[in-house]
Amino acid sequence: MISTPYTATKAPLRKSSLWLLVRWLAIGVVLIWALAALPLAAARWIDPPTTAVHLQRRFQAWIHHTRYHERYRFIPLSQISPDLQHAVIAAEDARFYQHHGFDWHQIQIAAEDDLEGGRTRGASTITQQLVKNLFFGTGRSVLRKGAEFTLVPMAEFVLGKQRILEIYLNVVEWGPGIYGADPACRYYNGIEARNIGRQQAARLAAILPAPLKRRPERMNKYTDIILERMRQMGW
Repeated sequence: MISTPYTATKAPLRKSSLWLLVRWLAIGVVLIWALAALPLAAARWIDPPTTAVHLQRRFQAWIHHTRYHERYRFIPLSQISPDLQHAVIAAEDARFYQHHGFDWHQIQIAAEDDLEGGRTRGASTITQQLVKNLFFGTGRSVLRKGAEFTLVPMAEFVLGKQRILEIYLNVVEWGPGIYGADPACRYYNGIEARNIGRQQAARLAAILPAPLKRRPERMNKYTDIILERMRQMGW
């Protein structure tokens, strides 16, 4: 059989197209990283005025013509109850002070759970969640994952653990239009974040995985789990 010019060039064209796609994906990751790196570095000294999640929720409300009232107030970590700090770490990232941005042990456990037919808990660290909240919102994409993989170590290096925790506790979504520890404590318990108790803190931490669906008063079982984790961690 005699090959035609079209048949002869078909494979190289496919290879060229694949290489072009990979190159543009790499360029996209670099651009996203560059746009996020400067604000991330500035966050060491400047409190974020807003986040990608805040903007996303505002846009969604505008698209669906629904009422949106944002509660967001940034306060120092020293004004957030240690019980709430500990409850969030116990619930979201128990190895927060041991890892350097990625919890490879938890990632391995999550991968094994997937292979066995169902994951019981996520593997994202507080640092990963902070980067996602600040720059990428709740969406998922290859570009986001690529940029996140490089921004997380940068956040650990530039910000440090205490600043990461401070920003996370102040920007994380805690309900419809509710962002940060102080607005959450005031909305759900009618008190300032500095005065939140152990039980109330655990209930607030329990809604973080799904803040638009969960309510603190309904999270009895998970609250008990968080309190037990806190006890085991010496808190």
